Amino acid sequence: MRSLQIRHLGLTTFFVFLSCCHLLAQPAAKQIGKDLYAYISDNDASSNSMFLVGDKGILVVDTGLNGTEGEKLLSAIRQISKLPVKYIVNTHYHPDHQGGNRTVGPDAIVISTDFTRDRTLAIAQSPSMKTFHFQPADLTFQHKITIHLSSHPVEIFFPGKAHTSGDALVYFPDQQAIAMGDLFLNRSCPAMDDGSAENWIHALDQVLRLPIESAVPGHFEIGTRADLQRFRDYLNDLYQQVAAMKQKGESLDQVRRNLHLEKYADFRQYPKYEATFADNAATIYNQLALSP
Repeated sequence: MRSLQIRHLGLTTFFVFLSCCHLLAQPAAKQIGKDLYAYISDNDASSNSMFLVGDKGILVVDTGLNGTEGEKLLSAIRQISKLPVKYIVNTHYHPDHQGGNRTVGPDAIVISTDFTRDRTLAIAQSPSMKTFHFQPADLTFQHKITIHLSSHPVEIFFPGKAHTSGDALVYFPDQQAIAMGDLFLNRSCPAMDDGSAENWIHALDQVLRLPIESAVPGHFEIGTRADLQRFRDYLNDLYQQVAAMKQKGESLDQVRRNLHLEKYADFRQYPKYEATFADNAATIYNQLALSP
């Protein structure tokens, strides 16, 4: 439990530290399907977003780190449409994905999993979070909810524990595109919260069974089906190596030293934020130690 609290504290410190590290450029939205756009943040500390434009309003997935990043996103939206933002979906509770909620859609209905809302309310009480202005979900779900924005369905579902214990994926079937939150980072090691690496792999398998042309990650560039498959293969290769070494009785230090992930040498790694091959291996090792 203490290691989990430390990880949460580290993630919180990361978001607070980077809240001022935004760039001056104004990124534009990229159309990836009929009425659907991806917004790739120019600030790695702030999340990517997606938005779908309907006849009477707009649905947005994730809103960035804070009001400044939210303004940049809203500016990009306004280059496409002047319609009101009616819905905001937050993929998980981390501030870099929901810090712009009030700026982007002050009157919007905010949607998340039950877990994300509960966790948001909890971290909002932390003194280190006082600079963030949270807008927790108005509407929550446990398994799946579908919104019909004009003629386009939007399928929002919880694939089980993965990056966190309450991630939401947002699938746009008409456009064959999906907002992955931090369940997918293109060519990058993820930071692992209190989730399940094993189920994370299953969740990615579930997504890969869908007709997908575009996968928008929580950070970095848009991915193809092949990019998503490669990220899934990284997690699976890592999981299998760690499980095999643990089964042989190897210590965590031995596991860290004996990883063979050369085929993923191009993946970004961030030691400062526990987002490296070795950090991911440690999380998997500890999760396996807790398994019955």
